[in-house]
Order: sequence, then structure tokens, then C-alpha cells
Amino acid sequence: MSVAHTSTVDTPAGPFTAIVATDGAVLASGWTSDIALLTPQIHASLMPSEITPKRDLGDVTKVVVAYHEGDLTSIDTVEVRQKSGPFLQHAWDVLRTVRAGEPVTYSEYASLSGRPAAVRAAASACARNSVALFVPCHRVIRIGGNLGGFRWGLDVKRWLLAHEA
Repeated sequence: MSVAHTSTVDTPAGPFTAIVATDGAVLASGWTSDIALLTPQIHASLMPSEITPKRDLGDVTKVVVAYHEGDLTSIDTVEVRQKSGPFLQHAWDVLRTVRAGEPVTYSEYASLSGRPAAVRAAASACARNSVALFVPCHRVIRIGGNLGGFRWGLDVKRWLLAHEA
């Protein structure tokens, strides 16, 4: 039986909730106060049998607050845990190397991920990312600067990109 913990932090972009394994790895996160919107994103093999609320998630809560207060690199070393096939796993690792204030297009992201022609697969990696913020899918935009999609809403994505600019 595995237990995970969850907590919500009020941020300028809206409520941010994380689900964290007992070892501190983030399993799911996003700008919502409803964990029912997060749990479907956790791979079945990683799904905890119980998720209990905590007021504070220690280092994860500190990092979320620090990021929203302007320490844009605070998220870089937070351990995350998500599972999929080899391309998505690699694409998520690559996404963590995209620097704050330097968004890339979906085409550039596909190239960085080693498959320049796989623009849709790169977009899918963003869409299937369960650990928003820590794997910063908001840093991928359309050619021409249009925002593209974002599970947590374009207002949140716009705020995040402006915050990092």
C-alpha cells in the first residue's frame, strides 16, 4: 500500500496543487484545487492507494512559493515521477532543460527531443505531462508566438510566460 500526500498553495496564477509520494517525488501537479483533476494523469503503476491532505509538502511547497515569488530556477531540481513510453520519457526530460524566459516552439521542441518531424508527438508529450510546472510544458508555444494549448488554461499559461520573461 502506497500513500501520497497532497497540498494546495494559493499563487498569483491560481490555486496550485501537488500530489507527492512519501519519498518527495511529485506524481501530479497543476493549477487547480481539485485533486480529481490530477489523479487521472498519474500512470496506473504509480497510483498511490491513498492520498491524504497535508498543510505543507515541505520542499515541494517551498519551491512552488519560491517560483511564484520570482525564483524561476527553484523548480529545476524537484524530483518528479511519471511513466510512459521511451519517447515521452525522453521528451519530458528534454522539456526540463528549456530555460525560463526562453520558450520554444513545438517544432523546436520536437527537434530538441531528437525527432524533428514528430511535432504532434512533442505536443502530445506536453498534453500528457502530469507534473505541470516541474516539467514546464508551458514553455512550449506555437510558431508565431501563439500560445497553443495548456491543460490549466491559457490565462495561466500567459501569466507563467510573462512571469518568466
